[in-house]
Amino acid sequence: MSNTLGNRYRVQIFGQSHSPMIGAVIEGLPAGVAPDMDFIAAFMARRAPGSGDLSTPRREADAARIVAGLNERGETCGAPLCALIENTNARSQDYESLRDVPRPGHADYTAWVKFAGHNDIRGGGQFSGRLTAPLCFAGALAMQLLRDRGIAIRARALSVAGIRDQEIDLARPPLDAISEGPLPTLDPEAARRMAEAIAEARAAGDSVGGVVECFATGLPAGLGEPMFDGVENRVARALFGIPAVRGVEFGLGFEAAGLRGSEHNDAFRMADGRVATDTNRHGGALGGITSGMPLVVRAAFKPTPSIALAQRSVSLGRGKDAPLEVRGRHDPCIVPRAVPCVEAAVACVILDMVLEN
Repeated sequence: MSNTLGNRYRVQIFGQSHSPMIGAVIEGLPAGVAPDMDFIAAFMARRAPGSGDLSTPRREADAARIVAGLNERGETCGAPLCALIENTNARSQDYESLRDVPRPGHADYTAWVKFAGHNDIRGGGQFSGRLTAPLCFAGALAMQLLRDRGIAIRARALSVAGIRDQEIDLARPPLDAISEGPLPTLDPEAARRMAEAIAEARAAGDSVGGVVECFATGLPAGLGEPMFDGVENRVARALFGIPAVRGVEFGLGFEAAGLRGSEHNDAFRMADGRVATDTNRHGGALGGITSGMPLVVRAAFKPTPSIALAQRSVSLGRGKDAPLEVRGRHDPCIVPRAVPCVEAAVACVILDMVLEN
């Protein structure tokens, strides 16, 4: 099913942007785990809308309520776990005109074709970034279980509107294997310029995109399968489930295409009785299998398609060209709120592979 991710840690996400609730059903959780609701709430707050001047003014508490899957002591009991998140601040009237005139760059038109006009247009329906809230719940729960295994997943906004933070040594990222929270910005000046670029785009009625970089540390070597079930395959599939992701790369990614083999290969060495590499241009995966080095993945996010500027579109009902002016509340840049979404997607995949192994 297209809304389901994973084999052993199996996450099914449901709901729409303006439905009464959204949520997740999770199968495969080990029994006897007490969800750390404080950690989950703090993690989800990083993604929640209305958290600052540079995000959408829509405000949602994003408080997840577990309604099944726990025993009387608050521990997982072997049954599927179900968590619900209420939608409390929807303004569906803002989207009425989009039933006939679709937004360029959004799924309005393709969903209209796919579902013969029965798609839920309100807030983008099931194509909305709102559906990353239950993904973040599942990811935070996965991170809790990974933390107990010494595995940590942390991400940062690497670039916004072409403004880039400092590079991190791919072989030795500056984070402890069991630490939590987003990676700190290495260059405060770059962070300031990113914020200014987002504010300028908002003032102009426009939007900007960027890149999120994620590290998974503490991974054992040997996770993943060759060819179609490699760690890169599965992580990429999860990341492309996040709305607005347009590209995914691992290690040096596309930069590797311009190097010679002697420049890209990572020399092996022994370190504390295990095999390691001097550098990590391969990004922690060889042949679809983790090497034991940090997994390094980047996701490119397009500019938010819902912008205040007038755009050219079509009237689906009249079959003619038509102008479009989008109303509603939208992020001028989704990259800051996408950082925990990337962490969550990677965490779900890594936990799934750990449980399989």
